[in-house]
Amino acid sequence: MSDGASSNALGGGRPLEGIRVLDLTRVFAGPIAGRTLRELGADVVKVEPPDGDVTRLWGRKAAGLSTYYTQQNVGKRNICIDLTDPEGPELVARLAEQADVVIENFRPGVMKRFGIDWDALSARKPDLIMLSISGFGQEGPESQRAAYASIIHAEAGITQSPVGDAMPLDIELSAADVLSGLHGVIAVQAALRTRDQSGIGQHIDMAMIDAMTYSADIILNALDGGRRGESLNGEAWPTADGPKMLTGGLRWIWHQLSNTAGLTDPTPADADVSEKIASRRAIIEDHLCSLPDRAAVIATLDKANLAWADIRECGEVLESPTLIHRETVAEIDNRDGGTRKVIRNPYRMSATDYSEIGVAAFRGEHNAAVMSEWLGEDDLSGYSALDHDEWVDGPGTDK
Repeated sequence: MSDGASSNALGGGRPLEGIRVLDLTRVFAGPIAGRTLRELGADVVKVEPPDGDVTRLWGRKAAGLSTYYTQQNVGKRNICIDLTDPEGPELVARLAEQADVVIENFRPGVMKRFGIDWDALSARKPDLIMLSISGFGQEGPESQRAAYASIIHAEAGITQSPVGDAMPLDIELSAADVLSGLHGVIAVQAALRTRDQSGIGQHIDMAMIDAMTYSADIILNALDGGRRGESLNGEAWPTADGPKMLTGGLRWIWHQLSNTAGLTDPTPADADVSEKIASRRAIIEDHLCSLPDRAAVIATLDKANLAWADIRECGEVLESPTLIHRETVAEIDNRDGGTRKVIRNPYRMSATDYSEIGVAAFRGEHNAAVMSEWLGEDDLSGYSALDHDEWVDGPGTDK
């Protein structure tokens, strides 16, 4: 696939075919929203500055395309526009007039400074939908704070609890980025539905702190004035087959194993709670470590109806039999004569084919195609705001 213009080339019949998305995002929360909209069938055009999205610097590169950039931007087309050039903002505004959706994740106020904020663009196109993702919302006492996933994790109370005198640790997942990006996609689709019914566009103010708080189950106790209760998250337990992650909390694990494996607690009924907890933990650990092999460990846990997991290192995850069966990892053209792996989207739908992914675009690769298709402009010689990188003129790429 050379340019990604036809959604039929990515598996016809996708629900957002015919929808145009102008993607002004960078790094993660915004780009994952754009990639998801693309894989749902939209024509997503990423607007990138001449110095490029910073994620082009992260990870292994092939033809100037890094691991991280590829994963978040695969399938999109790319037009390179310099917003600091006098004609740059007007060019973006003209493209926005031809779009159904604009997505951006600048710090609040940046779009206004360039004259391409919601008020300006919706005045030119009243049925436009704009998704703005920020850390703390478009307005409010903290709207100007810089926000990355780790910042939101800390503010939302989901950093890992410290052990002893150690400091809290961030979780090894950009949860705030993923959740705000995906909630943004849900909101965009709802706004498209509203527009189709009423002809009215709208601005979606997606704050990462909202998305994270909405999703953090540990906050639920705080709603009723409580503190952190017994965790419903997993806990690693030693077994004869190495550590296993179990869920449900000590009380549930003890209840199930005492019923199915005959575990008993010798501590007196009137013993201190902490003594009972320590005793039952020791009994569970001793039992799981006394089993002869992996098969016995799994049989014991399954009989007790306990959800369990092998604790995999990052590099072992791709060996999962389920991921292999579901073809979760796909190989795409790395634009340099070889292939590279990306994670396929999680949609498996009976009547829609999502198997085709596309490729990651060079910076400015689709300047000519987008200007022609969206604006009817075939002569780009007078546009000083347009740029591209050296790979666009290289072998095997669009001229």
